Amino acid sequence: MRNLIYVRIKEILKEEKKSKYWFVKQMEGGYQALSHLMDNETSGIHFETLEKACNVLDREPGEILVYKRKKEKSRK
Repeated sequence: MRNLIYVRIKEILKEEKKSKYWFVKQMEGGYQALSHLMDNETSGIHFETLEKACNVLDREPGEILVYKRKKEKSRK
């Protein structure tokens, strides 16, 4: 079983009826880096980026980042 941290930005934007474009503009960051973050295709996040996302989305870190367990296929 592999554990991972999952970024919920896409889900939060959908709940708030906000676009990916809106989020990128509010974050004032690079589109590609933020897109990778939203798509969970990154291996890390700077605390500064997390803090800004919390402010932009008006959420706590625990609402943006969640811990998920990912089941791996067993080898037999």
